[in-house]
Amino acid sequence: MPPVRACIFDAYGTLFDVAAPARRIAALPLGAPIAPIWEGFAETWRRKQLEYTWLRAITGRHADFRAVTADALGWSFAAHGIDPDPALGDALMALYDAPDPHPEVGAMLEALAAQGVACAILSNGTPAMLASAVAAAGIGARIGTILSVEAAGVFKPAAAVYRLGCAAFDLPAGQIAFVSANGWDAAGAADFGYRTVWVNRRGAPAERLPGRPAAVLADLSGLPDIIAAWRSGA
Repeated sequence: MPPVRACIFDAYGTLFDVAAPARRIAALPLGAPIAPIWEGFAETWRRKQLEYTWLRAITGRHADFRAVTADALGWSFAAHGIDPDPALGDALMALYDAPDPHPEVGAMLEALAAQGVACAILSNGTPAMLASAVAAAGIGARIGTILSVEAAGVFKPAAAVYRLGCAAFDLPAGQIAFVSANGWDAAGAADFGYRTVWVNRRGAPAERLPGRPAAVLADLSGLPDIIAAWRSGA
């Protein structure tokens, strides 16, 4: 197989912990309404956020990811019977702009840098959201390119989004590794033609969708070894 020459990461769930905003706010007095249920609340918020991206993509009614995230947050408050202080919603959205990176991210990116791998993010997030998250995590020196679906005007898993990565690196999909913790995203990227790694953090079953990841990991710590093998043409 042709050697892999670049690596593209999904952002939310893959590099950044999407449960972190709810977990962090639950530890503060402001977060008292969600403190007993923060894990379930985080899952509701994330699920509805993704559902809205898919529905907007299908219907052609695009709104940027920040608007979708805010709409999903409002729905989640209602679904859990919470009538929040507006400050709580504002605080959660602010924390979404600076989510915690997963603990292995820094060392993994350092290892890829040592191999000379060009790295990028390709995400549903807006350019401003992604720039903020990358800066807060302190990984900007290791992520050379940040790609947002806003350049395509549609959310993943539309092929127009995955094409952004090929255009950014001027490479065919088969020479790019794509890494995502979202099974549906890994499947979509694999169907597009990327060499895909699914970071299956929760031990979920494989998606019944076209496209199969070339590798599956429990977290990102094993990624440098896979990329090293793929760079050699394995």
